[in-house]
This record gives sequence, structure tokens and C-alpha cells, in this order.
Amino acid sequence: MNENLPPCPACSGVYTYEMGALLVCPECAHEWQPAGDAADATADGPKVIKDAVGNVLTDGDTVTVVKTLKVKGSPSGIKAGTKVRNIRLVDGVDGHDIDCKVDGFGPMQLKSSVVKKV
Repeated sequence: MNENLPPCPACSGVYTYEMGALLVCPECAHEWQPAGDAADATADGPKVIKDAVGNVLTDGDTVTVVKTLKVKGSPSGIKAGTKVRNIRLVDGVDGHDIDCKVDGFGPMQLKSSVVKKV
């Protein structure tokens, strides 16, 4: 084992090893990029998320849905014009970068391309 490898950020295990471009912890199976690569990735600055018309979104904003959205398990969908308060920006799956709670539907993730900042 290489003594120059950092401990695991998840469990602080010291038995980390390299697997390709990643570091792996055998104790908790956590995988991450080395600090040098992560510093290069954040050199571009924080990711900017914009709404459908180009306004920059931030955590806690209130947005309006700009088009009717279908929701699985619901006979009606989220109608255009529905206000969503106190959004949280996340690095979601498949382009869903807003985590929120929609009245009448509960917690869900939305794409920033279907909302407009109020």
C-alpha cells in the first residue's frame, strides 16, 4: 500500500488504494477522486443553474412552473403557473437539478428548464 494516499473522507479508513483514476476505501466501499483532480474540477467555479428564461437560480428561491408536467401516479399533472417555494439546488439525476416540495404532490425533483424565477 502507498503511504501517500489520503484516508477515506467517509469513514476515515487508512487502507485506501488506487483503482484507475479513483481512490477506493475497502472498509466502506467509498470511491472518490484524488484532491488534485477535485481542485482542478472546482477551478471553474461553482455550477450556475439558470431557469427557462436565463435567470440565475439560488437556494431558497420561489419559482413558477412554465408548462404542464405529467406526474406518474397522478391523473392530473402539475399545471403551468404552479408556484413552488423554497427550492434547493442539487446535482440530480437526468437533468433534475431542483429539489422541492410541490403543494398537492409532495417532495420531488424538477428540471430548471421548466421553471421561471418569480
